Amino acid sequence: MRVVAAVLRDAHGRVLIAQRPPGKHMAGYWEFPGGKIAPGESSVAALTRELAEELGIALRRCHPLLQLRHDYADRVVELDVFVVDDYAGEPSGLEAQALKWVAAAELAAQALLPADGPIIEALNAAAGAQDNLASMR
Repeated sequence: MRVVAAVLRDAHGRVLIAQRPPGKHMAGYWEFPGGKIAPGESSVAALTRELAEELGIALRRCHPLLQLRHDYADRVVELDVFVVDDYAGEPSGLEAQALKWVAAAELAAQALLPADGPIIEALNAAAGAQDNLASMR
């Protein structure tokens, strides 16, 4: 299964996560917003569509963060993860999912999907690299 996920930040640098609703695979876990890539659809097109459907926002600009594969007991997920650089609108849970903004340093303490671990690591590595650059100036 091919899916996309978005790292959205607010003005305070917090990251948006969504809780998987009852009836969905891994219900109750938190995740980065996104969803399945339709056949013939590009990752960015899927991300644009999913963010509009799930959160009611319009993607303006994004860049790739990483690609990963995770083997669950009942399925394999290939995930394209993007950092959203710019979007229009205010995110809201249009599919009855709970949303919350979390400081990046607190993401590891959230009950995120197992596949999302490498995303947290990549965000922490990027933050560390930015801190190193700032201290060199």
